[in-house]
Amino acid sequence: MIRFGTGGWRAVIGEDFIRDNIRLVAAGVLALMREEKKTDRPVIIGYDRRFLSEPAAKWVAEVLTAGGIQVWFLNRSAPTPLIMHTVLKKKLYFGMEITASHNPPNYNGIKLIVEEGRDAPVETTARLEKLIAGLDAPAFTDFDAAVQQGQIVYLKNPFNDFLDDIMAQLDMGALRERGLRVLFDSMHGSGAYPLLVIFHTARCTIDTININKDAYFGGQMPAPNLKELATLRHSVIRDAYDLGIALDGDGDRLGVIDNSGRYINANEILCMLYYYLVRYKGWKGPVVRNLATTHMLDKIAESFGERCYEVPVGFKYISAAIDKYDAVLGGESSGGLTVRGHIHGKDSIYAASLFAEMVSVTGKNPSALMQELEARFGHYVMVESNLPFAPQCKPLFLKILLEDKALPQFDEPVERVGYEDGCKVYFQNGDFVLCRFSGTEPLLRIFAESHDAQTAEKYVAAFRSFLHI
Repeated sequence: MIRFGTGGWRAVIGEDFIRDNIRLVAAGVLALMREEKKTDRPVIIGYDRRFLSEPAAKWVAEVLTAGGIQVWFLNRSAPTPLIMHTVLKKKLYFGMEITASHNPPNYNGIKLIVEEGRDAPVETTARLEKLIAGLDAPAFTDFDAAVQQGQIVYLKNPFNDFLDDIMAQLDMGALRERGLRVLFDSMHGSGAYPLLVIFHTARCTIDTININKDAYFGGQMPAPNLKELATLRHSVIRDAYDLGIALDGDGDRLGVIDNSGRYINANEILCMLYYYLVRYKGWKGPVVRNLATTHMLDKIAESFGERCYEVPVGFKYISAAIDKYDAVLGGESSGGLTVRGHIHGKDSIYAASLFAEMVSVTGKNPSALMQELEARFGHYVMVESNLPFAPQCKPLFLKILLEDKALPQFDEPVERVGYEDGCKVYFQNGDFVLCRFSGTEPLLRIFAESHDAQTAEKYVAAFRSFLHI
């Protein structure tokens, strides 16, 4: 069964992520293009540095070209934001990126990008799943022969427009004047090249770790979280860097270490950048977050006379809301964000560059900026628990949470409960706890936010005890 979640189709290599299934996905996209009468423009295909990514990209290209579709191919790995940007700039109907993003090394997958460089909406991926289910083994061409015949075209300088558009939005003068010393952990991912170009152009001093291609990511998860950035944190402190920056496997999630060694989590990055864009750069407009992201954003927006809009998990909802409400910024606690006027998907290359600009312009390190925000808006702590479960348990959990709408007993009074995406309990004191299923892995995710860690952990423990997990 090929299923598309919040971040595309992802599967374990050698089990479901195999050549026959990859070709079926490509055939499904071809059928979708024909059904929507969108076969007159090329499809761009990119791939990250994971095991099997480049061969999988070629297998996809072979199926599309057999169906008469021209393919734009890259001669090197590329981050997902580049594929989105190319679809947007070149007015393509579709793009595809072979990646499993931040998932464990034994996973790979495919992200489908649609018009305007957006993540494919649920309606599109649901239709695609149905088309795939009805297909037999598809026809395919020989990759090298398709290149010779011009059906597959290698793009020349594919990064130029992407880099130029990002740098046009940055205060490059402030970056050059400050001259930050940055240690960059690419986590063996595909976002290394464009970020290095931007920081070198800004005349920052940038050193690197984990820059080489490693399909197994050095035995680590390619996710820029506190646990995986221990080496980056140690090196930033030891060698007195101004910033440590890390990107995930396909360049759409960001992690930051400041010069004190503090890990700056995704919620804090969102709050700081929104505050910076409105307070320091004079932008106007609301902000968008998903329902698993900090409510501090709500307080910051309120202080500017603006609103924070809440949407379900899945960046497609964030990008749609940015357009609908003309929001300054949108993001999620898992580490992805985008800014008004840029692409309609997560881009940690632009986010990292903007973060460095913020540090340069304000003259404050991130810890000092967070202290400034907490003094005005309060202290917020989020606790997350990712719980694996046996597949046969999922129907029971769904019944308890979404059909019976049963809840644990909480000490705090409940204001309301939302069921838009999982089960989210909003407490009268402003805290929340959310219980939802991962869209990319067999996990039950519980998020809780409070003004202290102990209370947030109590909310998580209550749900775990209630569900016996």
